[in-house]
Amino acid sequence: MATFDYAEMQAVAEELITEFGQIGTIKRITPPDPILGGDGTETLCTAKLVPMTYDQRYINGTTIMTTDRQIYISSVGLAVVPRVGDIAIAGGVEYHVIAADPNNYDDATNVVFIIQGRIAS
Repeated sequence: MATFDYAEMQAVAEELITEFGQIGTIKRITPPDPILGGDGTETLCTAKLVPMTYDQRYINGTTIMTTDRQIYISSVGLAVVPRVGDIAIAGGVEYHVIAADPNNYDDATNVVFIIQGRIAS
């Protein structure tokens, strides 16, 4: 039985995102120490991403709003794994990460990251 090549699917995702996407940023803000206080630490990571409008059938006005975007992010060369609380910046628009899916099926290769982004107000 042949095994599935996740690295190949990662390369295909990278190629498509590079062709149809744009360069953006993932911003992670680490909160200050709860005891010592201070300022939070901001980390910026360059990413290749594609923000896309959700299909109308998925928009319910509660969990998915009309202004939310489904953002595909290439996992190749990305320094962080996007998670809830991060901010994805695409085309100058900041999106709060509401949900994140790493698309990691073999526990070794992140094929592509798919996040739900909500416009930061």
